[in-house]
Amino acid sequence: MLTDPMPAEAVEIAHKQVSLAAEDLDGTGVATLALELADAWGVPALWEQVCRPLLARLRGRDATEVIVEHALCEGVRVGLDVHRREPGRPLPADGVLLAGAEQETHCLGLHALAAALREQGRGCLQLGPALPWSALTSAVYRARPHTVVLWSQTPVTGRAYRLVRLARDFPRLRVYGAGPGWIEPLTARAAHLGTLSDAVAAVLAVPPGRDAHHLRYGSVPYR
Repeated sequence: MLTDPMPAEAVEIAHKQVSLAAEDLDGTGVATLALELADAWGVPALWEQVCRPLLARLRGRDATEVIVEHALCEGVRVGLDVHRREPGRPLPADGVLLAGAEQETHCLGLHALAAALREQGRGCLQLGPALPWSALTSAVYRARPHTVVLWSQTPVTGRAYRLVRLARDFPRLRVYGAGPGWIEPLTARAAHLGTLSDAVAAVLAVPPGRDAHHLRYGSVPYR
């Protein structure tokens, strides 16, 4: 974890406060708490110790759990997206591209990664959920990133062979799969990021300002 972990007492209080706000469908309250916790403890601690455990409890077993989960996710997303933003002064993408796998609509983890990168003074190009593989290939050609992080929430969207193929087609591109959906083995060319801290560390391993505009990707057919 890139920041100090939250003490157990602080975690317990945070769980209670955030849970109550989500159960009241108070998205603004959730966002406010998420922002305060991120400011106090850092995004990795917020994500690993508060958000992930609370989301894991909500399995969508009934309509109530579904709407509480939506309120929680939306509130956390808003809080993360506000964290460390300076209106009118966007951070450069620094050669980092984030996207959700094709048909993957749950990408809250990418918002956490983007916020954690801003804490470190780094930016990224975030293309949102459900990016088709052909569009991802096109984005690599246009943006010339040095690192791609693709999020998958379930095995339905975590098609490891597609990620491995992307890494093979662009051998000088650093390709990572993030999220719990990548259950099939990934090769060394397309590594899996198990935690938010792992993801931040992987991105920070490339110095800021480096891009891949000098790379010749060649002609790769869309797949």
